[in-house]
Amino acid sequence: MILLIKFIFFLSILSVLYVYIGYPMALIIWATLKKRIVQKRDITPTVSILIAAYNEAQGIAATIQNKLDLDYPPEQLEILVISDGSKDKTDEIVASFKDRGVHLLRQEPRAGKTAALNMAVAHACGEILVFSDANSIYGLDALRKLVRNFADPTVGYVTGKMIYTNPDGTLVGDGCTAYMKYENLLRRVETLAGSVVGVDGGIDAVRKSLYQPMQADQLPDFVLPLKVVQQGFRVVHEPDAILKEPALKDATDEYRMRVRVSLRAFWALFDMRQLLRFNNNPVFAWQLWSHKVLRYLCFIFMVTFWVSNSLLWNHGLFY
Repeated sequence: MILLIKFIFFLSILSVLYVYIGYPMALIIWATLKKRIVQKRDITPTVSILIAAYNEAQGIAATIQNKLDLDYPPEQLEILVISDGSKDKTDEIVASFKDRGVHLLRQEPRAGKTAALNMAVAHACGEILVFSDANSIYGLDALRKLVRNFADPTVGYVTGKMIYTNPDGTLVGDGCTAYMKYENLLRRVETLAGSVVGVDGGIDAVRKSLYQPMQADQLPDFVLPLKVVQQGFRVVHEPDAILKEPALKDATDEYRMRVRVSLRAFWALFDMRQLLRFNNNPVFAWQLWSHKVLRYLCFIFMVTFWVSNSLLWNHGLFY
């Protein structure tokens, strides 16, 4: 019995270490040996920016103005805001930008971000679709940095770099930023290995020809990149395309958001479970298991580690 408990103890430790240290190290080795460089080139394809909004009267004007100010040819850019059953003045504010080429679409009744994007894509004219949150502020050159990756015909989806900020616009210096630094490092290496597994959602772009409608309960930031990989194209990270987004107010908000995203991600993994099989794309399957499945299961490894350690408390100084 003690041998079994010790086995569980060490398996739990090794599992956690693999997820957060072993996988990145193995990925770095693989990316070094099989480096896949993205062939970037300055291009200006037609772009449609899609912004799903629900009761965003407080910040939607700043977000739209930010998109209008982007360093990109105006004749190549359109902005579509989907009001998801908003009950405040979101619609009025968006409509005030009509003479500047901003289009308002209304989804009624409220059906969520995924349904809003599915509806908006049918109205979008751009070769490239860019997804922005209602509070996402881009760097002025972010759009150019994003689309230059599409000069590479193997690239189907591009995600930028998120930086969390305080309400006054200054950078956050807590764990939220530490987490994103870790994630952005992983994305750089995963790009060199072939494809990125996770994206931000607030600064992403996809070829319109590769967009596939999603179920309303699916997480678009998670499912759409997987659908692009499924079609044989790469999902890559563009570290120079900067998104500044306000950090959540406190740890409770952060926790609830992480739980909500994790639960929806589990359903997304089940829907896209064919990508977890090693017979089609073994490298990406390994990445998906390591970066997503095992990481989401880390709480189980931590619990079994704690319980087994408690049972081994009197079995040597090490425990």
